Order: sequence, then structure tokens, then C-alpha cells
Amino acid sequence: MRKRIPVATKEKILRTVKSITKQQLTWRRHFHQNPELSNQEVATTATIKEACRGLGLKILPIKMKTGLLAELSGKTPGPTVALRTDIDALPVTEKTGLPFASKKHGCMHACGHDMHIAAVLGTAAALTKMKDDVRGTVRFIFQPAEEMPPGGAWPMIENGALKDVSMIFGLHVDPTIPTGKISVRDGVTMASVMDFDLIIHGRSGHAARPQDSVDAITTAAEVVESLQKVVSREIDPIAPVAITFGKIEGGIARNVICDRVKLTGTARALSDVATKQLPKLIKRCAGSICRAHGAKLEMNLLANYPALSNHREANEILTANYNALFGKGKTTVTDLVLGGEDFAYYLKKTKGAMFRLGIKNKKIGADKPWHCPDFIADEDALYFGTALLTASTLEYLSSNSK
Repeated sequence: MRKRIPVATKEKILRTVKSITKQQLTWRRHFHQNPELSNQEVATTATIKEACRGLGLKILPIKMKTGLLAELSGKTPGPTVALRTDIDALPVTEKTGLPFASKKHGCMHACGHDMHIAAVLGTAAALTKMKDDVRGTVRFIFQPAEEMPPGGAWPMIENGALKDVSMIFGLHVDPTIPTGKISVRDGVTMASVMDFDLIIHGRSGHAARPQDSVDAITTAAEVVESLQKVVSREIDPIAPVAITFGKIEGGIARNVICDRVKLTGTARALSDVATKQLPKLIKRCAGSICRAHGAKLEMNLLANYPALSNHREANEILTANYNALFGKGKTTVTDLVLGGEDFAYYLKKTKGAMFRLGIKNKKIGADKPWHCPDFIADEDALYFGTALLTASTLEYLSSNSK
């Protein structure tokens, strides 16, 4: 039976987290003002490293240009818990008007990763102040490139992020959940993601003589339309699936038949069966259409994330601790979505869960969707997220130490 947080420990956690609020805001606003795109997070990594050293954390060696692993060892031996945050931003031009808005045109933390960094750094600061209560090891994973395939989770794992880890916690801010609340969900919560390119090779020619050419544009148009039908007719309709083409490139002039079209797409699914079916269906359907028109198909897989599936034990720890800290009735069930998250790779290797941290506050305009140029996060949410990560980490270590 799991040990619950003693009242004294609860009060100590809340008091400790409250004491680092000013530092957390400084961190968060610095990262927000200085965002960096996937695999370009050099300055971000340097700032995180400086903060971790300032906290007395051990920096672990990794063979990656960006990203960081840091550790806190408690006074007594025990298991290892990992806390993960992503650190990259998006190619979005900020339009919030905030006094600490992004200084970089065309780059913004429009998905809340700056909040994630501040929450995990804040947890590191809190646990450092409570080191006597840490019975084991806490590893902090500052992961690059969550937004860009193939993602940074797997390289971090290959660099030892999960070595000896028996539990991992992650968080994601959510603008649909009011500040002060969180959400969790057992099992599959986010979709598998297959990012792919379809390149259709035709044969160029004069627009007035289409019979002498193989038109890659008309072939591509048929591929796009047909793939929607294939998905709706060949995959169980009870299993949600989506194929989207977000970009089409091809052609050089209005009177020249195009010989090459590139379709940039993504496929999402919530079931393992559908996930396995999708690449075969896409290749079969697109390939058949290309052959019928005399064109050739080239298919490139850029990423193939598994579905994010949370472990019940981890969610029970998160829920129990949030109830203990802030009272019952503030935890909801996370909606199933077809969005993807490479945190799923960690959960394939060890127990853990990602919870949603509410940041919605209409009074300050914090109700805009992710990836939006006017996305705003309620900074008051940092207190709730940091307290939960701190309490859940301490409880797991205490309950599983010898």
C-alpha cells in the first residue's frame, strides 16, 4: 500500500514551492523571450545547464548538440525517478503583446514548453531545498526537438535518460483547463504519429500536349482525394484515424506540365492495429494511382511515434498527491486527442504518465489554442504543477525505497 504524504510534508512542499516563485518567473520569461527551434536550442541548453549547476545538480554527459540530463541524489539510496520537459519552440511569430514577448521574429514558445522548463527547473529547486526528504535519485530530462520529427525523446533515451529509471513524470500545459486544475487519463491518451512525404515523379512537357507527358499534379490530386476514402472505408470506424496533407510543392510554370510533386503529410491513430495499417494503406493506394497514370511513387517516413499510453500506477500517484495538496474535485479526465507527443517513447520503456496542467484564465487572455500566435499561459499554474511534481516524486521515492 502506497504511503501518503504526511501533513507536515505537504505544508513543507507548498511552502518550499512558494519560496521559489520569483525565480521560476525569471526562468520562464527568459525562455519565452529567447525561444529556439528544434535542434537549435543551444542557448536554451546553456541557460538550463547554468541553472542546474547553480542548484548543485550533477550534469550527466551526453553526445547531443542540445538537451541536458541532470541529477539530484538524495541523502539515502533508493530508486530513480525521471522528470521530463521539452525545450524547443515553434516557427510562429508572436502577437501577444506581452512585455516579455519573444525577441525573435518567426519563433515563439506557442506550445508552452517555456512553462514546462520552468516547472521542472522549479521542481529541481524545490527538491534541492528538501534534499533530506529525497530517498533515491531524481533525473531531470531537458529534451530538445519535441516539435520536429523524428523528435528528441529517442536520442535522449539512447544517451541514458532512462538508465535505472523506474518511474517518469511529464506535464503539458492545457489552455482548455482552468488554472488550479489538472487532468489525467489511464492508457492511450494521444495518438501515434507517422509523418511522411510522398514524392510523385511524372514526366514534364508542354501544357498543350498533355498526351506526351505524365502530369504529377493531377496524379497528386487524385492521391490526396483517394487516401481520404481509403481511410474511411478500410479502417475500423470505431478506431479514430486522420490523414492530413499540410503542404504541396510542385510545378514551375502555368504552361509546363509538372514532373514532380511533393506531398507533406501526417497520419494519426489511437489503436495499434490502425497504426500498423496506415503506412501499408498509404503506400498501396498512392502507388496504385501513380502506376495507373504512368508515374512513380517515392515514400519517405520521417517519424513514427507510438501512441502515448499512461500507466495507471503513475496516474494514481499524481491524482492522490494533487488531492492531498489542493483538495478533491480539481482533477479531471484528459480528453482523447489525435495530437502526438514523443513522451510516448519513454512510456514504452518504463512506467510513467503525462498530466495536463491547466493554464486557462480568460481575464488575461490565456484561453487561446496551442501553436497560435496569441497563445498565453497563466503563470500562476507553475505553482500547482511544481508542487505536484515535487510531491509525486517524493512519495514515489519514499514508497519504493528500502
